[in-house]
Amino acid sequence: MVIDMNEAQVRTLEQVRLVVAGTQALEFRRAEDDEGRYAWIEQVLGRFGYRQLGRADRGAVLAYLQRLSGYSRAQVTRLVSRWVEGKPVVKNYCRPAHGFARRYTAADVALLAEVDRAMGTLSGPATVCVLRRQRDVFGDKRFERLGAISNGHLYNLRNSAPYRAQRVVLTKTQPTRRTDIGVRRAPAPEGRAGFIRIDSVHQGDHDGIKGLYHINAVDCVTQWQVVATVQTISEAYMLPVIEQMLEQFPFEILGFHADNGSEYVNHQVARMLDKLKVEFTRSRPRRSNDNGLAETKNGAVVRKEFGYGHIPQRHAARFNTYCREYLNPFLNFHRPCLFSSDKADPKKPGRIKRVYRLQDAMTPLDKLASLPTPQRGLREGITLEHLRELALALTDMQAAEELNEARQALFRRVPARAA
Repeated sequence: MVIDMNEAQVRTLEQVRLVVAGTQALEFRRAEDDEGRYAWIEQVLGRFGYRQLGRADRGAVLAYLQRLSGYSRAQVTRLVSRWVEGKPVVKNYCRPAHGFARRYTAADVALLAEVDRAMGTLSGPATVCVLRRQRDVFGDKRFERLGAISNGHLYNLRNSAPYRAQRVVLTKTQPTRRTDIGVRRAPAPEGRAGFIRIDSVHQGDHDGIKGLYHINAVDCVTQWQVVATVQTISEAYMLPVIEQMLEQFPFEILGFHADNGSEYVNHQVARMLDKLKVEFTRSRPRRSNDNGLAETKNGAVVRKEFGYGHIPQRHAARFNTYCREYLNPFLNFHRPCLFSSDKADPKKPGRIKRVYRLQDAMTPLDKLASLPTPQRGLREGITLEHLRELALALTDMQAAEELNEARQALFRRVPARAA
């Protein structure tokens, strides 16, 4: 039974408990706005002398207010606490007059977009490293605030509307069945530079005509990377280019690891590596991670740089010059990479877990310099001081802008002569 009664007739705590327990139904036509409800709460608290009540009676009054007001228990408790302190039960919140202070300005967001446009939108830790280097190494005052940004807040800026307003055919490897060339196992650098992984990237077909190929070689420890371009992956073109690539590494090559493609697993390449006293290893079956570093760089560097579209083979020499003069120096002197740190896995005792920390992001040159004996293994006539001079000749942003200009000039000539 619903009793249509005036709530003001509830005068005793016994009546309050009956309403809360539901044994006495009560239809209460309360005010719909907060001001009316707040005034009613003040009336009820005064009517029952809430300040003088015991703990049990206070609980009954709070439950009564919660049931009839429609507010949550937390909201009722806050309002009652305000009344007990002698403060008026009114709205005391409003929108800030000037909004919350922003640490990063619109100019910072625009600068971050400029960095991502120039660097090709690197991962968060790598971008944080670029911003820090621009501030600390190259002294660019524009990066005073961005140089201290965290990885998490970097992605907040990337997801912001101002940032988004400013930016917003594969050939499978042909396996070979030769078993007398190379050793089928993963490379074991043991912290030494000079063990490279190599892979081929095909630049698309067009009406049955093959495009050129990019050859991508990456050092296991330092991630020093050398990219080259050839017309086709036949032995006549591959051997000279592989030799040139090995000479572009600043350290002696100790290991050469490839998948089982016939462009690498052949007697000509094996004889060349044997002459250079380089260990030749090949990927194992069902072990996709054996050449995972090179394949990762295929997508993160080569495909982002050249795309997937068809490029005619006759442009191979021009692309190879671009890689040697612009792309490779940028990758090794100015583009940060992530390096893992090993730590014990707390969930699985005895196992090692790889973690990627912000402080572990650095350029391949910085990684080479951080090795216990960086000078050991460098080619004759090459020193770390000389490499650092080359790296500091341009800031990271200047090198990225120079790279972009060279790439645009390179691709302007491709469609004009592709017909």
